[in-house]
Amino acid sequence: MHCPNCYSTQLVKNGFNALGKQLYRCKDCRRHFVLNPAKERISDDKKMLIDRLLLERISLAGIARVVGVSEAWLQNYVNAKYAQTPREILVKKKSAGRLTIECDELWSFVRKLDNKQWVWLAMDRDTREIVGVYIGDRSTKSAQALWDSLPLAYRQSAFSYTDFWSAYEKVFPKNRHQAVGKESGQTNHIERFNCTLRQRVSRLVRKTVSFSKKLENHIGAIWYFVHHYNASLRLN
Repeated sequence: MHCPNCYSTQLVKNGFNALGKQLYRCKDCRRHFVLNPAKERISDDKKMLIDRLLLERISLAGIARVVGVSEAWLQNYVNAKYAQTPREILVKKKSAGRLTIECDELWSFVRKLDNKQWVWLAMDRDTREIVGVYIGDRSTKSAQALWDSLPLAYRQSAFSYTDFWSAYEKVFPKNRHQAVGKESGQTNHIERFNCTLRQRVSRLVRKTVSFSKKLENHIGAIWYFVHHYNASLRLN
């Protein structure tokens, strides 16, 4: 048995990899390796399991351990999946009529606490669908982006309830908008969904080591969960 890099026989065992194979370290060149490595094809069943685990509050390292894949492969898989996740609302078409939405902003961060990323959300009160999403700062520009993300029927006729953040008043039509406090109960549903997001998406937990390091993945993870959430409503 020798090192595949320098052919030294001065080897020591050095733990196990994600697949449970014995790792060795060369004492001369410090190369890490396994004996008889084989690139195992990741089955479709494993990929489906990973897709479901991404919807739970589990870190990527935890998913890699559970499924038995390398963290590097998993990160590349997640990068591709989030990049392909649509950034637009997919809900049943609504005719312009009596529609009511509840809106709220959820604080989050990417890489460091100072890099705040606010998740702006709008929910249809009757169907509980998420009908508007935007991730950005807490400015009027972001409130406008949330408004623009709403399907046309909601922009034409929906009445909206929000908190007292001033950006809403500058964007939402005054005759169809009311700012309310939590005690009113008018934004209970969207606030409850915010709790669901924090419970299900690990990178949104307030104190976590699973925080996002890339903004694109942060945005992708939120959109991925929103699409799953809306799809689950249609199945019920």
